[in-house]
Amino acid sequence: MSMLTPPGMGGKYRITGSRFPHMRRPRSRRRIVLAAVTATVVLGLGGWGTIQLVDVFSGGGSTETRAAPKGGEGDCKPADDGTAGRAATAPAAPKPLPKPSDITVNVYNATPRGGLAKTTADELAKRGFKIGKVGNAPAAYDKKVAKAGLLLGGPDSEGALKLVGAQLTDTEAKAGRHDDADIDLILGTAFKQLSSPADAERAVAELTAPPKPSPSARKC
Repeated sequence: MSMLTPPGMGGKYRITGSRFPHMRRPRSRRRIVLAAVTATVVLGLGGWGTIQLVDVFSGGGSTETRAAPKGGEGDCKPADDGTAGRAATAPAAPKPLPKPSDITVNVYNATPRGGLAKTTADELAKRGFKIGKVGNAPAAYDKKVAKAGLLLGGPDSEGALKLVGAQLTDTEAKAGRHDDADIDLILGTAFKQLSSPADAERAVAELTAPPKPSPSARKC
């Protein structure tokens, strides 16, 4: 009788042999699921890496690289801005301004400060302008001009108004207010003094500078 045979069971239930059953711990379902997910991720990463290696060694690039034109930027076509089919025209150059010696300026004082028209007229004369009438502003403008100056001109006085307006800041210009070619400069409440000659020259240079062409948009 084997030593493993329980007492009283006789030979019918004898356990013979030198091996005996082993008890195994049941596998956890969570461990099985985790192992399956890990295996899937590893296989996916391995496949993606293989594709990248094949793409690199085969000379393949990104979609944008393959779709780029061979000619580079030179093959880009200008964006259609609605002017297709029409001849391109360069920006019109500004009209040349008249000379100060060709402009007669009437200086009027619309402020309570005395002598302002005389000192301003003398300074404009030093800058080459012809001086016409000098005195107090008409009743329609007296103490009613809030800006530094109000410029009034004839029907074709656009260039003269710009040149006189460059001599001071914060002005308002109106053409076609009288029939002659003179320019009326009415000094307002905000007026302190004329711009310096250097500032006036820079303002004139900006008025006569050719316009910069706008860069055309391109589609690639």
